[in-house]
Amino acid sequence: MEEKNMEEKNIPLLDCPVDYLVGDASGKVMNEYGRFPCKLKCYTYAMLVRGSARATLNIDCYDFKQNDVILIEPGTFLLIHEFSEDALVYYILFSSEFIEKYTFGRRMTLQSMQLESPIIHPSDEGALVLKNMIDVMLQAINCQPPMMNTDVMVHIFNMFQTAYSSYAKHQENYKQKPQNRKTDIYIEYSNMVLNHHHEWHHVAQYAEAMRLSLPHLCSSIKQASGKTAGDIITEALLVDAKSQLKITNLQIKEIAISLGFENVAFFNRFFKAHTGTTPKEYRNS
Repeated sequence: MEEKNMEEKNIPLLDCPVDYLVGDASGKVMNEYGRFPCKLKCYTYAMLVRGSARATLNIDCYDFKQNDVILIEPGTFLLIHEFSEDALVYYILFSSEFIEKYTFGRRMTLQSMQLESPIIHPSDEGALVLKNMIDVMLQAINCQPPMMNTDVMVHIFNMFQTAYSSYAKHQENYKQKPQNRKTDIYIEYSNMVLNHHHEWHHVAQYAEAMRLSLPHLCSSIKQASGKTAGDIITEALLVDAKSQLKITNLQIKEIAISLGFENVAFFNRFFKAHTGTTPKEYRNS
């Protein structure tokens, strides 16, 4: 993956350097990525073949176990917390350029399905089939001459989207939320918070930007997600603050300013109220 610094941020923006990549990575390699919270530009399918892991996607933290499969859409904020030493991940990456050139107008919208969780849990048989499929793809890519090309990968992209959607709908305990106006509002609001939390700390500012009344916005968010609109802003601020504290050398005052706090004292109180520790203590932990 190639790295490009975000404006006024030290959090890398990661994309696939070629149209697509199929491969595997050990827990050790994935923990190295965990040092660099990032925002993804590429479309990512990943399967945890063995081991366990924990990661934050946007504002929610998830635990992964063996055979779990995840789809990560472009624009997702990713923070890897830990992979077990024995972990092995299979992945398929589709670059932002690939998505723009070859799947425009054909890409399924899966965000509403992922409000509960982006993880699906295949049966042992289903997981083995998926693992074997990726193994065959690796062999096809690495043989001479290669049997895989961009045209083939377009079909594979569509196949994986359809398979992910179909499996998610039928797996036990997966809550598929219907795409309705409240869901649309929640998705729009969440994306807006991820983009503007460093400058807008009040729900009313988002309501104005979305041209919604404050009560309507708040009730829609609560019904669609079970969270309050204010909680989502707080979670986004904390994820960003924790990332900067751990991976940059910026002074705490500079981090506070970058997140829209008027002074470092207010930032310190906010951070400790929600984490139980000061920014300095968290940085040194």
